[in-house]
Amino acid sequence: MTKENVILVNENDEQIGLMEKIEAHEKALLHRAFSVFILNDKGELMLQQRALHKYHSPGLWTNTCCSHQREGESNISAGKRRLQEEMGFVTELVEAVSFIYKAPFDNGLTEHEYDHVMLGTYNDKPVINPDEVASWKWMDVQAVKNDIAANPDIYTAWFKIIFDKFYEHIKVDI
Repeated sequence: MTKENVILVNENDEQIGLMEKIEAHEKALLHRAFSVFILNDKGELMLQQRALHKYHSPGLWTNTCCSHQREGESNISAGKRRLQEEMGFVTELVEAVSFIYKAPFDNGLTEHEYDHVMLGTYNDKPVINPDEVASWKWMDVQAVKNDIAANPDIYTAWFKIIFDKFYEHIKVDI
């Protein structure tokens, strides 16, 4: 597996360096990331179940895709790249909101991210990459919110934070 760098940032999302992804997660250093939320014309959200061999949060349900920007890559370009890599399609994206969160995991790693949330629309089935995604489904946004409250352990940390803090942004017409 190729080692991938993340962009280290300060609280203003200004780049302060680069670091190998795993090292940044071991040291819990703030770095730039993104989360893509794809909705269909029915207002349903495309969820993905993370592949079972992922280094953290394996098998958990989360937003359509997420990852880290590469140096020199815009948020939108990064979101489109990763959407293609994980879900097998590309669509137009708009930036909705950004926030900082910190979430430690049982394996000793910590996500400490300046996360850029992007929204897009799509109405077809994805062609999932089994190296990244175990499964997927469409789910009504309110039903997702209710299910997170009822079954929090089946969702990723960042996904729960986004729904808790930014639910209204996710429902925005795009």
